[in-house]
Amino acid sequence: MRDLVIGIDASTTAIKAVAMRRDGTEVAQTRATYPLSSPAPGHFEQDAEHWWTALLEALSALARIVDPARFAGLSIAHQRETFTLINAAGKPLIPAILWLDERARPQVARLSEELGRDTIREWSGKPPDPTPALYALAWLKEHRSDLLRSAHAIVDVHAFLVRRLTGELVTSTASADPLGIFSPVAGKWHPELVKAAGLTKEQLPRLVAPGELCGTLTPETAGLTGLPAALPIFAGAGDGQAAGLGMGVTEPGKAYLSLGSGVVSGMFSDRYVTSDAYRTLTAPISSGFMLETVLRSGMQLADWAVRTLNAGSAAELEALAKTVPPGAEGMMVLPYWAGVMNPYWDEAARGVIIGAALHHKPAHIFRATLEGIAFEQAIATAAMEKSCGVQATGFVAAGGGTNCRLLLDIMATVLDRPLSVSPVNEAAALGGGMLAAMGAGWFASAGEAGLAMRMEAAETVYPVAKLGDFYRKKVAIYRDIYPATRDLHRRLLND
Repeated sequence: MRDLVIGIDASTTAIKAVAMRRDGTEVAQTRATYPLSSPAPGHFEQDAEHWWTALLEALSALARIVDPARFAGLSIAHQRETFTLINAAGKPLIPAILWLDERARPQVARLSEELGRDTIREWSGKPPDPTPALYALAWLKEHRSDLLRSAHAIVDVHAFLVRRLTGELVTSTASADPLGIFSPVAGKWHPELVKAAGLTKEQLPRLVAPGELCGTLTPETAGLTGLPAALPIFAGAGDGQAAGLGMGVTEPGKAYLSLGSGVVSGMFSDRYVTSDAYRTLTAPISSGFMLETVLRSGMQLADWAVRTLNAGSAAELEALAKTVPPGAEGMMVLPYWAGVMNPYWDEAARGVIIGAALHHKPAHIFRATLEGIAFEQAIATAAMEKSCGVQATGFVAAGGGTNCRLLLDIMATVLDRPLSVSPVNEAAALGGGMLAAMGAGWFASAGEAGLAMRMEAAETVYPVAKLGDFYRKKVAIYRDIYPATRDLHRRLLND
């Protein structure tokens, strides 16, 4: 009886394999980690072979826990924008260049000048920024043109793993999209962006929609994993879009808030719109788009504060921060430790602590950091809603940051919206499982799968009404910090 599907999350640090039922409940979960390297400042790479060995390890462990005959299909969610080049045998020719990589900043400036910044945003849905693979490919075109020309194909994480699982060179439209050489509105590779990347159409994987069949598990891979040969492998999506699906964001007015290392917010849109206020991505369902805001310094900034302040654990510092009055007694934090994407798209931007006084303690800095993250999200959400003309009625929150109750209270109050806390730790893997369930014929659409397999909120955090006006005034002050310091950031970077 094939009553289970497998959702894979191939994240930046690990492969997670989750076996789940038709109602979305988890039966078993396995994981295998892999390293990340930084061979030069601003360079972030991985050996794509590590993704494969980790996938084999996670799937083998899952097959030992659950009867493999129960599986009806598998789908992959994955770290986005990351890519490698392969030869005809599927072997990587270069270390994979990660979404974190910043080597291509000169190429961002050059392509923005050559093609037009607004043109790139309209074509790809994404304002120019080092994150999409387009610019790292342009870097390879300038620095390793021989490898780029000789490569059999460019592959995102999804395409690389599907190629190994099935022998087919194919990827999902919702996986290709974040590379920055894809047209979300046309649903296919964009010829001008492909040309700008230094690629040819022959080097591009075949595209299928999320939930469609990519191929079946080869006998060789079945032997390596213990899974049944000919197991259907269905097209997945980038981890952000898959997480949105896993949290039930499949129609206008619904939004999610992923409180991870970075803070990612997404809202479903049934029409194609672009803006500097967000990135526009292909939705992991049959139609529509995900409008996404990103703050790179999210919970990793909170972790940085704990380490740097040497103030015990995060829980201990949070407890102390709860005793600090709202507003941190005049202190504010601009959380741009890793630059800023929307709405300014300024790689030179850096963090600011303003209003510091002798009476401030580590607890003040921690509270001001959490408030800064919430203030930034409020500005991002307001800009996104103004641009697309739809207001989110509430947010589904997930990620490690949901363990910080103080952050949830502040965020709900600053956004003036309830936060429904998802009970699912692996929302991206759940989204992958939903696509596998649709592909297996359990549901007529990914949207239907999303409704049937979605977990009910563990709790809902509501705004603190008496603090609404107070925080609105603070956001108005916060909004002026970046414009007042923008030129200083650039001068410091170039000094």
